[in-house]
Amino acid sequence: MPSYPPTLPIQPFTRPVRGSVTLPGSKSITNRALILAALAKGTTTLHGALFSRDTRIMVTALRALGFIVVTNENALTITIAGRGGEIPVREATIDVGNAGTAARFLTAFVCLRPDGIYHFDGDEAMRRRPIGALLEALESQGAQASSRNFPFTLRTAGLPGGVVSIDASESSQLLSALIMAAPKAKSPLAVTLVGETVSRPFIHMTERMVEQFRAPVADYAIEGDATAASYFAELVIATGGSVEVNGLNLEANALQGDAAFFRLLAAKNLIATSGKTASHGSSREGVTADFNDFSDTFLSLAAIAPLLDGPTKISGIAHTRKQETDRVAGMARELTKLGQHVIETEDALEIHPRPLTIGVEIETYHDHRFAMSFGVLGCHNLRGDGQPWLSIKDPACCSKTFPAFFDLLEALRTGSH
Repeated sequence: MPSYPPTLPIQPFTRPVRGSVTLPGSKSITNRALILAALAKGTTTLHGALFSRDTRIMVTALRALGFIVVTNENALTITIAGRGGEIPVREATIDVGNAGTAARFLTAFVCLRPDGIYHFDGDEAMRRRPIGALLEALESQGAQASSRNFPFTLRTAGLPGGVVSIDASESSQLLSALIMAAPKAKSPLAVTLVGETVSRPFIHMTERMVEQFRAPVADYAIEGDATAASYFAELVIATGGSVEVNGLNLEANALQGDAAFFRLLAAKNLIATSGKTASHGSSREGVTADFNDFSDTFLSLAAIAPLLDGPTKISGIAHTRKQETDRVAGMARELTKLGQHVIETEDALEIHPRPLTIGVEIETYHDHRFAMSFGVLGCHNLRGDGQPWLSIKDPACCSKTFPAFFDLLEALRTGSH
């Protein structure tokens, strides 16, 4: 794991970026695949898996539940011995940190055990994140939860089947958790949605992966992280030049909806794409777009908005107020510190570019996406002399999904990558 200081000054690029990067594996796919492999019969090896804080939390939890999980970080593989829907250990304590996927997926997963007692807790931030609607749905199947928030103890009774309703308006992961566990219920389990969900492409990802694992899968390849790719699209806007992004799947059959960010910037001519390469585009116009379906990438656009001509309006992001932090309020706060005029509503941000303030320390709120998106903004040579003008607090928070991010950024700056 890279070691970073508490506050990291970002060294600007003094020339247009040139180089190539290889994306880490998708966190969303890795953690879903870990659950589905544990539910499967037989042994599955995940290739190109992500090794980060969130995936390590999932691996640790599966081991605590009695699963045999063998990891090889050098080879980027994880091998899981599936138990066909059985949860081996009857009672366990599970710390989910601030990993939303682990928190929601494991909560439904353990309910397959008919007589389990599982003690769940997480970071302080996790205690404010939505889980109550999932617990209510599981209680309709016979489970008993001691609380509607973390920490809680969950007494499980198996999943008898039938119809389960859930309100997934706060997080699509609540619905995904049930979709993955449903095939192992005692009788057919139908999940019905109360109202609308957010980030619908993640539901499609879950459904497609459940189908992929319906038959035994000995080897499963993890796509590169499309959300992480957004930072390199942002980088070519900040510095000019081009980056080859290896591992990004922009094909129609891609599992990750966040590839839509690349398509949006290309449609607005902010970047040009050719195969796996993103290059500086012909436009600097501000963007108006609904980010509900790919909201993890909204921070990448918001952070770069001060460099665009005219206002940028990002909508469809109310649910991100209940993610690692209140991302809407946090982004408005940091952009305002940078001298920008920001109009914040419950569901949207409107950013009007103003001269950037020099010497700002960006608060990251223990949220990797703040660190990475503003880290890229800092690569812009604002002073014109290559001297840092922006610093990132707690850069190590990137360990959640992209531990080597700032090392990779520096390698691109120096031309060593």
